[in-house]
Amino acid sequence: MQSEPRIIGFLCNWCSYAGADMAGTSRLKQPASVRIIRLPCTGRINPLLPLKALVDGADGVLISGCHPGDCHYREGNLYARRRLELLHRFLPFVGIDPKRLRYVWVSASEGQRWQAIVGEFTEQIKKLGTAKAQ
Repeated sequence: MQSEPRIIGFLCNWCSYAGADMAGTSRLKQPASVRIIRLPCTGRINPLLPLKALVDGADGVLISGCHPGDCHYREGNLYARRRLELLHRFLPFVGIDPKRLRYVWVSASEGQRWQAIVGEFTEQIKKLGTAKAQ
């Protein structure tokens, strides 16, 4: 039996965390593989945090915030997108498959979208195997 992958989720308090909460309160079936870290805004993510999670053994990192243009802190998600795109390009240089990092936008009313993203990302990580096997 294959165990659930260890996925760390960095979620914006205002949109994505509320969307994940909506999925849970709506009792939408989803894997229990994501351990959520709630942030005020994805713009607060230092790119070293997801990198450290991957280096320290997380099988995947999922980052989710408000849709561009809907950030409660005006431009935080745009700063995050820039930083995370650079991190995504950097990962192969440190021996980490870039498919282990994903960033998406989920609003508070998109519980079903959150469910679909978590399910699809979990399956993708299962296909890649555990991070230590790399």
